[in-house]
Amino acid sequence: MLRTMATASPRPPPSTSLTSQQPSAPSPSQLPLRTIPGSYGWPLVGPLSDRLDYFWFQGPDKFFRTRAEKYKSTVFRTNIPPTFPFFGNVNPNIIAVLDVKSFSHLFDMDLVDKRDVLIGDFRPSLEFYGGLRVGVYLDTTEPKHAKIKNFAMETLKRSSKVWLRELRSNLNTFWGTVESEISKNGAASYVFPLQRCIFSFLCASLAGVDVSVSPDIAENGWKTLNTWLALQVIPTTKLGVLPQPLEEILLHTWAYPSQIIAGNYKKLYDFIDENAGDYIRCGQEDFGLTREEAIHNLLFVMGFNAYGGFSVFLPSLIGRITGDSGLQERIRSEVRRVCGSGSDLDYKTVNEMELVKSVVYETLRFSPPVPLQFARARKDFQISSHDSVFEVKKGELLCGYQPMVMRDGNVFDEPDEFKPDRYIGQTGSELLDYLYWSNGPQTGTPSAANKQCAAKDMVTLTASLIVADLFLRYDSITGDSGSIKSVVKAT
Repeated sequence: MLRTMATASPRPPPSTSLTSQQPSAPSPSQLPLRTIPGSYGWPLVGPLSDRLDYFWFQGPDKFFRTRAEKYKSTVFRTNIPPTFPFFGNVNPNIIAVLDVKSFSHLFDMDLVDKRDVLIGDFRPSLEFYGGLRVGVYLDTTEPKHAKIKNFAMETLKRSSKVWLRELRSNLNTFWGTVESEISKNGAASYVFPLQRCIFSFLCASLAGVDVSVSPDIAENGWKTLNTWLALQVIPTTKLGVLPQPLEEILLHTWAYPSQIIAGNYKKLYDFIDENAGDYIRCGQEDFGLTREEAIHNLLFVMGFNAYGGFSVFLPSLIGRITGDSGLQERIRSEVRRVCGSGSDLDYKTVNEMELVKSVVYETLRFSPPVPLQFARARKDFQISSHDSVFEVKKGELLCGYQPMVMRDGNVFDEPDEFKPDRYIGQTGSELLDYLYWSNGPQTGTPSAANKQCAAKDMVTLTASLIVADLFLRYDSITGDSGSIKSVVKAT
């Protein structure tokens, strides 16, 4: 675990062998103590002004970058949406931490509390989860956190027996749909078919249920999850689906009630209740959860964490590959070399594909599926960036914007460039210590004592399997993150 300045500090940035031109980083004791710059502005006016910048005038990237430039610091005070007028119980004040070194403090459970801070100080109504505080909202010091986290990890362990089979089976259906759409229309908008594929795969893998037992769920379950997810995060997310000021007025001004989706969510609940008996009994008998706790937490892991994360990440990954013919040629060569000697695609063979894995890691760095991470100071402590140390007070909310953190030039060479080979070899593997996308570093280990994504390794493995499967099917593919225009079948 990380410690405060009085003992040990968060993991320092890499040595010059990783960044090629960066000098060795000074220890925190050598850095100057600095007052955290920035301010929250006048009550109501300051948060509202920051909200309009964040959603309307600047957008998240420019919002954080301009303030970092203004204060000449990657640590500063500002406000984060949602804010006034209909979020009176939400405190928008945050301390932004925008470099790898300061960001790493968000995962030291001795220093920070993760209670009810999934989306900052704003928490959607618990009625979205049957009135329960599901595991993601619990701090590690709460006894139920360990039970739920261990339940999630056991679910993943059980799923590993069918994970690959179910993934490839559902990919067969997905790519068949894509090919059919290309044949009929000359191109295929693939996001919805991909989401349907992900939903069916996750139901079979994480709950042991074939969606075909319920035609209604098979047809509409993934649509329900889309609405359920959107209603929770809309107040905090720039969508760009409506012209301003309509988006501000209609989407960012109030929290949406769970009643809008309650009926359809109940159908998903009943589907799991009636069909996932082995997994539910595991939660009850092995981890001491009630039946309701087991089902709602299983739905959250499956729907919010896995389905929601894959729905954002996989189009970014596919779009990155389909837009680069040279990269495709290199990936195809590696995949077929590894699988070409009679070996089928499996966990062992995909782990031999260095380039495939590196492309997955680099996509996670470049386009992290969860852009914001939050944590509340458990006590007074000192936080260090690359060049300064700052005093943080107990109860203050820290916020890391991952797209900027993962472009930290003190850690990543040419950080604004997508480098497919970045994580290959000894030097590349060392960089995984600083790849944060899963509520912790890629080299971290999820446990009941931390908040790192229980499925961290399954996510990268699954994405690598999808890429490898693609190039066993096709010689080439053209498209972007929303549509596929053509595929050339493998010869």
